[in-house]
Amino acid sequence: MKDFKKYYIIPADPQDVYNAITNPLTLELWTGDPATMSTEPGSEFSLWEDSIVGKNLEFEENKKIVQQWYFDGQDEPSIVTIKLHAHDDGTSVEIRHTNIPDDAYNDITEGWVNSYLSGLDDFFGTL
Repeated sequence: MKDFKKYYIIPADPQDVYNAITNPLTLELWTGDPATMSTEPGSEFSLWEDSIVGKNLEFEENKKIVQQWYFDGQDEPSIVTIKLHAHDDGTSVEIRHTNIPDDAYNDITEGWVNSYLSGLDDFFGTL
């Protein structure tokens, strides 16, 4: 199992970034795919046509999202923590993803950078 941590600046305020990652309609706008999402702890979510599925664990409005991402046959849960911090250029997004299976690590980390974070950046950069 491996861990991943990344900081990224998104050109929008924390409230807008939080809504973009928690509102299913906004998620669909920037991902281009249907999304299932709720801010109810314990609810299931799905992104990118079920490429990412899991359970929502914790929310701190405009500040933090904690999720469990599902991987087949995984003994320990894979936990994603997204923290949002106000920054002079918008929002500093801190991603911490723990217990990524070794065989999925490269795909997951590339997805974080090339799809998730760059998708958010493109969405807000073109508004």
